[in-house]
Amino acid sequence: MSQALATRYPLVLVPGMLGFVRLLLYPYWFGIVRALRRGGARVYPVQVSPLHSTEVRGEQLLRIVEDLRQRLGVDKVNLLGHSQGALTARYVAAKRPEWVASVTSIAGPNHGSELADFFEREYPGDSPRGRLLKVVLHGLAWLMGVLETGWKGERLPIDVHASHLSLTSSGVARFNQSYPQGLPETWGGQGRAEVNGVRYYSWSGVLKPGITDRGLNRLDGSNRFCRLFASTFVREKGQCDGMVGRFSSHLGQVIGDDYPLDHLDIVNQSLGAVGKGAQPVKLFLEHAQRLKAAGC
Repeated sequence: MSQALATRYPLVLVPGMLGFVRLLLYPYWFGIVRALRRGGARVYPVQVSPLHSTEVRGEQLLRIVEDLRQRLGVDKVNLLGHSQGALTARYVAAKRPEWVASVTSIAGPNHGSELADFFEREYPGDSPRGRLLKVVLHGLAWLMGVLETGWKGERLPIDVHASHLSLTSSGVARFNQSYPQGLPETWGGQGRAEVNGVRYYSWSGVLKPGITDRGLNRLDGSNRFCRLFASTFVREKGQCDGMVGRFSSHLGQVIGDDYPLDHLDIVNQSLGAVGKGAQPVKLFLEHAQRLKAAGC
């Protein structure tokens, strides 16, 4: 087996909101885990509450990392988080930097999501529409827990309201006050590449008409949702992946912020149906090489 992607420390993949490891036979990180392992990487997709605050998810991830360190006999892990998973990974690195070699944010709302702001305005929790949305999301998260086949353990708690507040611009701003590691000092800039011995990276995509709506994405309903959600953006109008803005995703060393990938394409969903010419799996393989070269 090739060892080209054999990083010093294991790769721990942390999903975003409504995330999972595997629903029946369908993996969250479609084709990514297999490709990394083929290159010699040790990869562990994990599960935290699909809907809850970043802090609660972070405490769950802390326990997972502690267990992995003991079971695998390693001092540290590399945390790669998609969407809210990036915030979750940041929490762990801030709390226990000695356990973390690197944090990689993949389309992470590191300055909040304008989509979450839209729902806060238009679907407030105490309104009939807000209550209905809460019931739907809670039911969906519960069903996904029933269908989860890739993660063993106790049923994880669900809190739709806490999850939503953790993703708004104001909610993430409060989070950033407590856990600023790796954040840029200026809007659209790059953050410090290393803080407290932890290396920080990020990459993200943007919707590009004629590219992200072509190829297999013409058959992918999730891309249509991303295009619809993009209409809620104001500050980063035309510069988002449908759920997270281009500059809002910045953390540490910015590898790229304008890949032709929507918010789900960036982790190769759905079933690898992505826009014309997009190669999301390649980004993960290149990053494993980057981490290996950095001694992570």
